[in-house]
Amino acid sequence: MDLASRYKGVVGLVFGDNPSSNEDSYIQRLLDRISNGTLPDDRRNAIVELQSVVAESNAAQLAFGASGFPVIVGILKDQRDDVEMVRGALETLLGALTPIDHARAQKTEVHAALMNSDLLSREAENITLLLSLLEEEDFYVRYYTLQILTALLMNSQNRLQEAILTTPRGITRLMDMLMDREVIRNEALLLLTHLTREAEEIQKIVVFEGAFEKIFSIIKEEGGSDGDVVVQDCLELLNNLLRSSSSNQILLRETMGFEPIISVLKLRGITYKFTQQKTVNLLSALETINMLIMGGADSDPGKDSNKLANRTVLVQKKLLDYLLMLGVESQWAPVAVRCMTFKCIGDLVDGHPKNRDILASKVLGEDRQVEPALNSILRIILQTSSIQEFVAADYVFKTFCEKNREGQTMLASTLIPQPHPRTRDPLEDDVNMSFGSMLLRGICSGETDGDLETCCRAASILSHVLKDNIQCKEKALKIVLESHVPSMGTPETLFQRIVRYLAVASSMKSKDNSSTMGKSYIQQIILKLLVTWTVDCPAAVQCFLDSRHHLTYLLELVANPAATVCTRGLASILLGECVIYNKSNENGKDAFAVVDAVSQKMGLTTYFSKFEEMQSSFVFSSSEAPRQGDKPLSRTATPSEAYEDADAAKAMDKGNEDHPMLISLFDPSFTGLVKSLEGKIRERIVDVYSRPKSEVAVVPADLEQRSGENEKAYINRLKAFIEKQCSEIQNLLARNAALAEDLASSGRNEESQGSVQRSSSVMEKVQMESIRRELQEASQRLETVKAEKAKLESEASDYKNMAAKLESDLKGLSDAYNSLEQANYHLEKEVKSLKGGEDPMEFPDIEAIKEEVRKEAQKESEDELNDLLVCLGQEESKVEKLTAKLMELGVDVDKLLEDIGDESEAQGESDEEEEDH
Repeated sequence: MDLASRYKGVVGLVFGDNPSSNEDSYIQRLLDRISNGTLPDDRRNAIVELQSVVAESNAAQLAFGASGFPVIVGILKDQRDDVEMVRGALETLLGALTPIDHARAQKTEVHAALMNSDLLSREAENITLLLSLLEEEDFYVRYYTLQILTALLMNSQNRLQEAILTTPRGITRLMDMLMDREVIRNEALLLLTHLTREAEEIQKIVVFEGAFEKIFSIIKEEGGSDGDVVVQDCLELLNNLLRSSSSNQILLRETMGFEPIISVLKLRGITYKFTQQKTVNLLSALETINMLIMGGADSDPGKDSNKLANRTVLVQKKLLDYLLMLGVESQWAPVAVRCMTFKCIGDLVDGHPKNRDILASKVLGEDRQVEPALNSILRIILQTSSIQEFVAADYVFKTFCEKNREGQTMLASTLIPQPHPRTRDPLEDDVNMSFGSMLLRGICSGETDGDLETCCRAASILSHVLKDNIQCKEKALKIVLESHVPSMGTPETLFQRIVRYLAVASSMKSKDNSSTMGKSYIQQIILKLLVTWTVDCPAAVQCFLDSRHHLTYLLELVANPAATVCTRGLASILLGECVIYNKSNENGKDAFAVVDAVSQKMGLTTYFSKFEEMQSSFVFSSSEAPRQGDKPLSRTATPSEAYEDADAAKAMDKGNEDHPMLISLFDPSFTGLVKSLEGKIRERIVDVYSRPKSEVAVVPADLEQRSGENEKAYINRLKAFIEKQCSEIQNLLARNAALAEDLASSGRNEESQGSVQRSSSVMEKVQMESIRRELQEASQRLETVKAEKAKLESEASDYKNMAAKLESDLKGLSDAYNSLEQANYHLEKEVKSLKGGEDPMEFPDIEAIKEEVRKEAQKESEDELNDLLVCLGQEESKVEKLTAKLMELGVDVDKLLEDIGDESEAQGESDEEEEDH
């Protein structure tokens, strides 16, 4: 065998060049007795001795691996009838694959078990042979075979998975073991759990073989969450099948339903007794619930629809009641369980309006001690000593308020200040207190105990209530709080109280110094509230700037080297919001005044550098990076390890000055908001510096006309003054533009690639602003020239029309004159023709001529009238004869005459129309 020869080479390196070492020779003699022995008892004794020595010595394992596998595999193939030999062979294999205790093994020794696993798994036929042994009737044969497969899986996972997939009925044989005796069932369960962690093909086959039914049957048989480690293995196997597969989740929902997994969360027996195993079982069940809530892998195209369906069904099956019982009402439950429960509640209502409404309507408690579930969760946030529980419960309010304007308005409507309590504990269990009143009391609790821990937690919840809701922000601005000692203080608004607490926080210590390692988070959380509050809320900016001390303190905080990176960065963002959302025109409170104060205090270059420091901090870089899922629970994991925050530990190792808890509170939505605000702040500050103020407060005396000064001299002096002012303004704008470009250039040197683009855009904006002003001036000059041109064209057109009219009138006069000349010419000619020759003739008597012509015409008319009368008489005679003849024939003559008359009239009218045309 090539493998055996190579293995001997490794053994030679380990034991030296002498192959006749004690272990090697002893193993060889035992193998020889097993292979060539004639007596069955001698062979059985030899394999028992081989099993013992291989399990005890790392050197023996190496020696066995060099030449022992062919002998053992031969027994498993050819001597199935000899059960004792098969058992011995399997136990020997198991010993050769099991690592020796590291406490007894030397550090320089080769890991023989790992090498033996590699050698055995290289031959796929060996895996097929082992799987065939699962069908044997002997209990120990099946038991040892499962243990060998598990050992191979630990050392050669990929090869074993491939071999099982290529073996006919390989997975089926393993699934059949789940219905075997308890010991074998548990081993098969553990083996399947490891096989299905990353092998998608094996997961599909396991589900097809009825894994869900068998898993829940075992869980029910073992007693649910009160069961032993077998329940944990079942839940881990279930999680492997559901983690990245929407199809498997749909199959579970539509076949068995979610009731079996929800029932695991039921608390049985003594509710305040939580063993370590019960805690791990509950965490595993909550992990399963969370997988169903999330709907599958992000790359799965059907994730969103499956997620919505899962959340709807889970709430219909009363999951929310079990979660509230486990996380809120069972205060004896371990912190890890309560935290995981709050995470499930938050994910359950995230983006699901109906589930949000159901959560808002839930009440907890009994009899008269009933209060809304949200109030109970808020009380836990304000009172818990665990930072992890605060963060987990805060997540519930974050998801409840996210894009839920109705829910935010409902919570904000209860923000009614209550009189200060006289009891020692301001947060006593008063179930009749509204949500808002409890929240305001939590904010003001720092006045009583000198600690702002509770205040900052309440501030975090208030930031969720106000986020992206201008109505809630304006309502909160109107809240006025009384001083804790009325005789020693005046009432102040809630916004001003929070700003004052921000200043006080720098001189106060955290309540839990031991666990936080002195790291700060109170100021950062209060700054997060103020940043969220002032977004798109000019009224909040005005409230902040109403007191000059607020701006002064904020400038000091930004420039304070003792403050943390996030504190300085968030304070810089808040200062920038006072610029971009500033609508005031009041001198000293407008945007220009804020920018000027920043420039005088630290310079804009230093101010902008706070942004880069914050973005490169561990808190912001970790929040923007995709979060990896929690590691699945294993048999070796304890509840505390299961819920340990790896990012927090990494932050501690790096010596990060900001508390690692902020990674969870500064979620991607908030860090994205801060990043967008940063770009707006840069652009707005450049815009403020590049533009003059819109109003002139003082009118110079030079603009007044002096006594004795004539109009021309006054106008010339005003012109010179305006030219001087324009020159000064242009120089000021040029200096501001250069300053903005220098800031952008310095930003490019300090920022990353993304910041380089942002600085380039700032410089481009400055250049565009300068070009825009020049273009505007050119446009104004062009408009003036166009107006003058239009005026000249209009005058030219008027003159042209006037000239055309005069020309027309002149032509008419000329024509009339010509006509008169012609008429005069003709008259003169007639006169000459009438006068004729030398002797003038007398003019004829015109009146005589007229009378003669009249008489001749009258005579002719009389003759024609006589002729007409004669003709008329003849025609009348004919008519009478014709009438008589028609009457004889029976024709109605009168009727006929009327018809003829009508036709004649019609014909006459048509003739007249033709003549008219």
